[in-house]
Amino acid sequence: MSLFKQGRYSGYLRPISYIIDLSTINVIAILYLLKDKDPVIFTVFISVGWVLLSVYSQFYEVYRFTRPINILSLIVRQSILYLLLVFAFSGLYHELDIFPRPIVKYVLLCCLFITIFKFAIYYLLQKYRTSFGGNYRTTVIFGLNKKTIALDNFFNKNPEYGYSHKKTFNFKNNEHTLKDCFQYVLDQNIDEIYCSISELTNAQIADIVDFADNNLKILKFIPDSKEIYAKKLQYEYYDYIPVLSLRNIPLEDSVNTFIKRGFDIVFSSFMIVFVLSWLTPLIAILIKLESKGPVFFKQSRNGFNYKEFDCYKFRSMMPNKDAHLYQATRGDERVTKVGKFIRKTSIDELPQFFNVLFGDMSVVGPRPHMVSHTNMYAKKIDKFMVRHFVKPGITGLAQTSGFRGEVETDKDIIGRVKYDIFYIENWSLLLDIKIIFQTFVNAINGDEKAY
Repeated sequence: MSLFKQGRYSGYLRPISYIIDLSTINVIAILYLLKDKDPVIFTVFISVGWVLLSVYSQFYEVYRFTRPINILSLIVRQSILYLLLVFAFSGLYHELDIFPRPIVKYVLLCCLFITIFKFAIYYLLQKYRTSFGGNYRTTVIFGLNKKTIALDNFFNKNPEYGYSHKKTFNFKNNEHTLKDCFQYVLDQNIDEIYCSISELTNAQIADIVDFADNNLKILKFIPDSKEIYAKKLQYEYYDYIPVLSLRNIPLEDSVNTFIKRGFDIVFSSFMIVFVLSWLTPLIAILIKLESKGPVFFKQSRNGFNYKEFDCYKFRSMMPNKDAHLYQATRGDERVTKVGKFIRKTSIDELPQFFNVLFGDMSVVGPRPHMVSHTNMYAKKIDKFMVRHFVKPGITGLAQTSGFRGEVETDKDIIGRVKYDIFYIENWSLLLDIKIIFQTFVNAINGDEKAY
């Protein structure tokens, strides 16, 4: 049986992408970076390095269902790694006299052209699928319920992804048998089978797996309501023993940790030098004019691995003994006039950039809670402690999604935990930048829950 399925989808797309990208980095290097220098050693080194880096970073793991934001994330990651590679080459071969500034410009040019080419291919393929019906995969679904109906609708309403859905089989009331389904798959030359776990028995699943393997059909499962199937599981081998990890955390990767920490240092340093250096004296004067007490408010909070640290803020309340026990509430009489303004605009949080620089916090991450609140929520809110797998942040996905400030009901903290866990399991540098931008927009517009 042909592995190319009668031309409906091509196995040449990835090799073509490799050729385009390698041609791009080498041509730009010869025309801009090397000019009259001998390019042989450089081009061989960076070509091999690019391929090895792309395998490590999964740069070419782009599929028809991959979101554009994920493609951008892959490009940024690959570009940073490639920049380090070229710097390493310049350090090894001093005789080529390649200096840092031209290297940075060279890598940015490569990044720009590769981004253009990558998205051009991505959107041209979508246009080709929509307009000409090519590059498609035929699908069937085994099992009928809300989730499979939603998947059916996705296939039919998004032709740009290149799925041609043929049929959804209902196993309730013995409406269809597996034998009928298998025969239909063979007769219609179906490419991919999607199975609802909740609609099938273990024996049926085993039969479907055997059928898919023996007939070279791609098999995918739709999770049921059981929690383990809703996880983003990581599949690994210990020697020859398959092991499933319940939670995949990108920031456990040393490269991702390095990238995030580097971004934190650069961004926090910028804010301290160019914003806090002149803003702090002004805020200090306003705070002192209105009420007696310190300019800064220090509070113990739980951070990475549940470790306690001192979190700093501009003081926005009258000094009171309950500040470490109770959050500010709507219309809280403890909040000063200056405090209302700096809380509404999130200026009170700016001293936490020192926490970021010292390594206790990150610019983006789950917001840290007071120690008393952490102990309380850990006992009553399921998975609350998962938030401590990464460093806490000045802002976070939960805060930009409407779950900042006072916890008025359990629904608020449950929503916050849900978004924080999504962030932890789906971190990327571009997601951080998107959250920072949204935080800035919210600060200008004024957040309803900033009080």
